[in-house]
Amino acid sequence: MHIDNHRLNSAIQIPSPNFDLRTDPEDICLLVIHCISLPPEQFTGDYIDQLFCNQLDPNDHPYFEEIHQLKVSAHLLIRRDGSVRQYVPFNYRAWHAGVSSFEGRERCNDFSIGIELEGSVNQAYTDSQYQQLALVTKALLQAYPRLSLDRITGHSDIAPERKDDPGAFFDWGKYRGLLG
Repeated sequence: MHIDNHRLNSAIQIPSPNFDLRTDPEDICLLVIHCISLPPEQFTGDYIDQLFCNQLDPNDHPYFEEIHQLKVSAHLLIRRDGSVRQYVPFNYRAWHAGVSSFEGRERCNDFSIGIELEGSVNQAYTDSQYQQLALVTKALLQAYPRLSLDRITGHSDIAPERKDDPGAFFDWGKYRGLLG
């Protein structure tokens, strides 16, 4: 697994329109772990792809009526089976963090890569997801030298007033152990 032209070579590429230019493309120095399931607590279908591509049909589920107009994205999604989808090249700013701060620095989207795990704060993640997340992280650490093990965080850590993902079921020790 490696990164070519800011794209993960093993990922399915699903271009999202929800991105823009980074203020400094060389300033990729934070990795943010998220989780998402659509509808909530359900792990089938292409609803996440549809959300990130502005194609979510509000008639498909009552929850979608609330969120279908959101303009959001992540760089990557790791599904329950370990498959990876890339929505935004790493050198662009994906819209994943929202109002956020890391070590006193605001607007984390400017300098971070966002990885969504298909999951929920209420359920454990799969072994396949941990394995794939570790491989992806190693590739990112190699490609972007300003990233480091101490600059990996959860969405809840950069937006604690608003977010609780990846949640208590995310095993940081297991993940870090796989990173070596």
